[in-house]
Amino acid sequence: MNKKTGGLAGLIVGDTAISTVGKEGLDLTYRGYSIHDLASESTFEEVAYLLIYGALPNKTQLIDYKKKLISLRELPAELKSILEKLPANTNPMDVLRTGCSALGCFEPESQQFHQQDIADKLIACVPGILLYWYHFHQNGKSISTTCNEDTIAGYFLYLLRGSKPNEEQRRAVDVSLILYAEHEFNASTFAARVTTSTESDFYSAIVSGIGTLRGPLHGGANEAAMELVSQFKTPDEAEKGIRALLEKKAKIMGFGHRVYKISDPRSDIIKKWSKALSANAKDGYLYAVSERIEKIMWDEKHLFPNLDFYSATTYHFCGIPTQLFTPLFVMSRLSGWSAHIIEQREDNRLIRPEANYIGPEPRAYIPLIDRG
Repeated sequence: MNKKTGGLAGLIVGDTAISTVGKEGLDLTYRGYSIHDLASESTFEEVAYLLIYGALPNKTQLIDYKKKLISLRELPAELKSILEKLPANTNPMDVLRTGCSALGCFEPESQQFHQQDIADKLIACVPGILLYWYHFHQNGKSISTTCNEDTIAGYFLYLLRGSKPNEEQRRAVDVSLILYAEHEFNASTFAARVTTSTESDFYSAIVSGIGTLRGPLHGGANEAAMELVSQFKTPDEAEKGIRALLEKKAKIMGFGHRVYKISDPRSDIIKKWSKALSANAKDGYLYAVSERIEKIMWDEKHLFPNLDFYSATTYHFCGIPTQLFTPLFVMSRLSGWSAHIIEQREDNRLIRPEANYIGPEPRAYIPLIDRG
């Protein structure tokens, strides 16, 4: 591939009115709203509504939207049966991929289930898909996927633990969902738009996004960051370990970004939540460990932490198992993927780039009998 277009870096491949990423003077915005304002003042449900329906909801619209999401949480019995049959050691991202695909069979896109309704259904029930499977295989019990928690963050934490979460943890997860909700033409969003451009159905585009996010270069950095941070008990131990890894030229996940050049505007927001939660965590020292790793990476490599790095300890301090970190990314990004699917359909053209051929020149065909 021509180095100038490697990975499509720097190429504009389409228009969007949904978000800006790394644009000078704009930073990260969702439909024109600063990520800092949204994370400070809004809930994830407001942000999901903004992305899918194009405007922030008023009070009545938000109440109605939350009620709608609550009403959509129940899973079809046939889907539960499928989740029960999946192996206990299945990658949780594969569970979500399979669950969303199966739901598309039971409730296919149609006049009855149009695109916004499917987006809302997936946002509402994906936590239930994941945690129904998780509890069935981890704890040997079938859980109810309905409850009156009126936020996706609270719903997820309630299903995970079977009890009402505290407000600080609920809000920390809520803010993380806002931060992960949308990020322009990243790999999974572009995959969803490519699928949409073929005039495929809504579920197929979402499954494309999930499959792309499953790759460790896109969606697994928060899990990798947690595995790294948890190796160390003190900041000094972390410094020694990170320097040793850097000497070996090992890749340290959770640092740098393909688009941002100076800093990830989401990182400082989630870092504050990690620090706050660490005060009441039994292994709260992991926050200080993370800070030391951040310092070493900046001093030695001039790399800044991205959203994934402090999301790791934020989720950990909320008692969320590491294997569920990337699925939480899915729960959030469903809103952004849905917005892009809807936008792609509004002025659709098949996405079909050209390749730079680097193979052999034309040559004569050799019959099988003459190939030696």
